[in-house]
Amino acid sequence: MTAPEGEQMVMLNEALRMAEGHRGCTVFGSPKQVLPGAKKGILEDVSSPVAAPIDIDNLTSDPAAKRILLLKPRGFCAGVVRAIDIVRIALETFGAPIYVRKEIVHNSYVVNDLAQKGAIFVNELDEVPEGQRVIYSAHGVSPAVRARAKERGLKVVDATCPLVTKVHVEAIKFAKQGYSLILVGHRDHEEVEGTQGEAPDVTQVVSTAAEVESLVVPDPNKVAYLTQTTLSLDEAATMIDALKKRFPNIVGPHAQDICYATENRQTAVKNVAHGADVVLVVGSRNSSNSNRLVEVSRNLGTSSYLIDKADDIQPEWLEGMATVAITAGASAPEILVQDVVLFLQGKGYGSVEEVEVMPENVRFGLPPEIVQAIAAAPKASAAAM
Repeated sequence: MTAPEGEQMVMLNEALRMAEGHRGCTVFGSPKQVLPGAKKGILEDVSSPVAAPIDIDNLTSDPAAKRILLLKPRGFCAGVVRAIDIVRIALETFGAPIYVRKEIVHNSYVVNDLAQKGAIFVNELDEVPEGQRVIYSAHGVSPAVRARAKERGLKVVDATCPLVTKVHVEAIKFAKQGYSLILVGHRDHEEVEGTQGEAPDVTQVVSTAAEVESLVVPDPNKVAYLTQTTLSLDEAATMIDALKKRFPNIVGPHAQDICYATENRQTAVKNVAHGADVVLVVGSRNSSNSNRLVEVSRNLGTSSYLIDKADDIQPEWLEGMATVAITAGASAPEILVQDVVLFLQGKGYGSVEEVEVMPENVRFGLPPEIVQAIAAAPKASAAAM
């Protein structure tokens, strides 16, 4: 049975409160407002706001003109905004250098901008001088990383997205209850590495439905699953269906692990791609959710390309294309989107229309380490805020 929209929002809010208690962050706003008449989602016990396809031709008086459809929601999600703010405020409060383990978010523009301001990005904690301050990325870390930071006397600021923390909490809970845990995701992604690290002895990662068939667990009746937060909804549905066929008594999270921003951006593409000749996705190559947006469009039969910046657009992509839709992954800043709009306007795309598929109103509070530091340094905090 699919949960009503109101119940789904309550479920996600409960999960977010779990994250608040575990990592000490604050959550504001509504995870999702669902459009009237929205269809139910493809994941069991999850509502997915997929509105009726938008009549693109009615958006402009001249549908034959070369035009740009600017999808909304797009770009930064609440977790990304929070992570970037943490680095920015840390630099302004404590001063440079501030060390960051891995890329704070998967976007080259953002990383380069923060590096110019004094952030030093490292792959491992051993690269951070003992006793220095280090920020964990939005993708989270394993307990082993936290233990290593403690051993080296590092001053830690945790920028893990609360929705990723929610998945960590669920992994801990299922492991303590004696479940074998199946984590659906991409093995080389930092988020998956961090989540698997919460219960490495009982967790197996699967990336394709075919891999499900080869799973071996001690008790097939005591299996639970979790998913990476940035998978495509269709991909997750296929994987979960395979798991349920393989383990009929498998249990899952109370609220879906795929985050609201991932879902909303995919939903926007699904509702607009049919009316576009090509979909351009602004995002970096290592951004999982950006890559999923490209896949969603292509699976619907609409050409799509991932671009880091406007200069990446190839002339042949626009040949014969009257309508170009633009969206951006959850870690891509709006300035890059506007650069793409300007580029296309220079190519004759004179009409720019924003298509809002659903509203978003979510923001996350800062972690206590930053809040306390600001309180202790009022002059610096005034400049930071």
